[in-house]
Amino acid sequence: MDLRAIAMGLAFAFIWSSAFTSARIIVADASPLFSLAVRFLISGILGVAIARAMGQSWRLTRSQWYATILFGICQNALYLGLNFYAMQTVEASVAAIIASTMPLLVALAGWLLFGERLRPLGVLGLLAGFAGVALIMSSRISAGIDLFGVALCGLGALALTFATLAVRGATSGGNFMMVVGLQMFVGSAVLFVAAPLFETIYVRPTWPLALAFTYTTLFPGLLATLIWFLLLNRIGPIRAATFHFLNPVFGVTIAAILLGERLGAMDALGVAVTTLGILAVQLSRQPVQRSRAST
Repeated sequence: MDLRAIAMGLAFAFIWSSAFTSARIIVADASPLFSLAVRFLISGILGVAIARAMGQSWRLTRSQWYATILFGICQNALYLGLNFYAMQTVEASVAAIIASTMPLLVALAGWLLFGERLRPLGVLGLLAGFAGVALIMSSRISAGIDLFGVALCGLGALALTFATLAVRGATSGGNFMMVVGLQMFVGSAVLFVAAPLFETIYVRPTWPLALAFTYTTLFPGLLATLIWFLLLNRIGPIRAATFHFLNPVFGVTIAAILLGERLGAMDALGVAVTTLGILAVQLSRQPVQRSRAST
């Protein structure tokens, strides 16, 4: 892995992790589902415009339409929608930790449901990763965390896990930026319907809201996605996924610095254990994937 790939991976992990802090700022001054729907609408327009400028077509293959619709619903509407809604009462650091379990959930489902090989290092990583999350949650629950919000974050992680497993191999065929833009439109449409049903729509114009909304739309919404696809093209999905182990560290650190969220000794230990668990799982899967590709 060259230095450019490492820099791209670090940038992606940092931007992805920062989205929880910016989301926490947004929901302090705007209804979560409606603000997220507007964000997806803007990101979708920009994404499709960029794709057209790159010469990409919206004539997708059947598998690409399947991936676009499924990810638009599961990732944008459910995963991010549930996290935005939960962060009205749940801290950004907690949401980031729960979301970071997605690679663990994907590996666990692939092992138990699809018979994928998982080396002993991966099994230990799964145990360590979930143990670290349990350690953090136990300390937060004793401090009176909102369990309904935690449940929403957990459901969001499960929705993204399902989508990731369901569309494996369905995104080939190019037009990646167009797929990203159209996914945004799908998520926006679903959330524009859900917003008036599940919340009272409001917006209190403030500078923090404007800055956080702009940042979330442009950076986690578009730039992180573009970096991710470039990274996939450069080093492949298995190596690229290794950078997910940084998400708990970045997510908790950014929330602590910008939002003043507390980070106790138990939290720090849980983050360290979870981070090492995710890294172990990702590293254990790389040789397996390479050996399969060579057969």
